[in-house]
Amino acid sequence: GISRDSMHKRRASGGKRAIIRKSRKFELGRPPAMTKLTQGDTRIRLVRGRGGNMKRRALRLEAGNFSWGSEGTTRKVRILDVTYNASNNELLRTKTLVKGAIVQVD
Repeated sequence: GISRDSMHKRRASGGKRAIIRKSRKFELGRPPAMTKLTQGDTRIRLVRGRGGNMKRRALRLEAGNFSWGSEGTTRKVRILDVTYNASNNELLRTKTLVKGAIVQVD
């Protein structure tokens, strides 16, 4: 699966590293949430983290917490549209919410 380990990397000299143990639970990686912008319904899944803590993985969202530095305020507002994404045009077309996406708020 998706892993965050360094066992698959090569040595500084370029040689292969011998795998001395199997993969551990703390080395796992998860697929991206690909959070979509929707109107009306929010879908949030719980994911178990390390130490039994629960993370919230947003699959569909309609609102977010946004701050305006010029006014010095932070408000929970509705997200109207994803207007620009520097990393990928497909994320813009599918209205996927990612870090660094430019959104239009209510």
